[in-house]
Amino acid sequence: MAARKFNLAVVGATGAVGREMIKTLAERRFPVAELRALASERSLGHLLEFGDREISVDVLGPDSFAGIEIALFSAGGSVSKEYAPIAAKAGAVVVDNTSAFRMDPEVPLVVPEVNPAALADWQKRRIIANPNCSTIQMVVALKPIHDVVPIRRIIVSTYQAVSGAGQRGIHELEQQVRDLFNLREVKRELFPHRIAFNVIPCIPQSNAFGEADQTTEEWKMINETHKILDPAIQVAATCVRVPVFNGHSEAVYVELERPLPAAEARELLRQAPGVAVVDDPPTMVFPTPFDASGEDLTLVGRVRNDPSNPNGLWLFVVADNLRKGAALNAVQIAEVMAAKYLV
Repeated sequence: MAARKFNLAVVGATGAVGREMIKTLAERRFPVAELRALASERSLGHLLEFGDREISVDVLGPDSFAGIEIALFSAGGSVSKEYAPIAAKAGAVVVDNTSAFRMDPEVPLVVPEVNPAALADWQKRRIIANPNCSTIQMVVALKPIHDVVPIRRIIVSTYQAVSGAGQRGIHELEQQVRDLFNLREVKRELFPHRIAFNVIPCIPQSNAFGEADQTTEEWKMINETHKILDPAIQVAATCVRVPVFNGHSEAVYVELERPLPAAEARELLRQAPGVAVVDDPPTMVFPTPFDASGEDLTLVGRVRNDPSNPNGLWLFVVADNLRKGAALNAVQIAEVMAAKYLV
């Protein structure tokens, strides 16, 4: 950890990820001198817990970043596009949780357990991109395998919790469940179909489909995996919203350059940073989103070879999308910056 303290700002402080960022900073004892919580006018004066004290929310504006050294952004792509360059020009290093800068060739896209060396390019824009939540947990699980036996192809199906759509997603699932049990009309505001006791193979919830009939979430997993892990890997994804409050799950199939016994793959994963192997099917031990919620580690189980392909390997990968999928990864980036680049 860094030898001195830093002035930080959290943009989007009252959102699901922003709150988790503040909580994570406190839990990991990040060396904070000042923490500035920034949000829209409707949140002005709200109090947020930061460790054993409370901080008041200020309104985000062009002058919000005076004296700020690290700014964590999670307030939506349009906000990041406007204010991240302002924060960077004011002298802050921006860690942005939106998709606004992820594919910018001058902006590092970083998962600290996977490609920390990419942070060396931070000065080009003074902006560092946090990858998509589903991409993060997948590459954390696949990096230790790819380092030993190169991956040729990935096929992944995701089962993504409603918290990935923010507070509104959590509220909509909760309200729909209440309405169903109380025999009331079920209303939809956010998702294109009822999410309670249903699954929706479309993320995000609007303007989702693009080239080749892939959703933007699916393209994120494809393009970000190429940028973070290896551009030579073929990637195919199907992203599905499921009626789970928190924690994303993924069924990941990889085709390797050569056979890798499942037992060997488990051992590689046990030794990998940020990974916990939860895998004993005969005793019904495997990862679930309930297990992952509130955890920092990416959980991996159901590791098994493909009987139809000697080079095929299956994994089931689960993580807390608000923590490792967003807040924790951003704070880990800030920790590396504080310890290595901003000393």
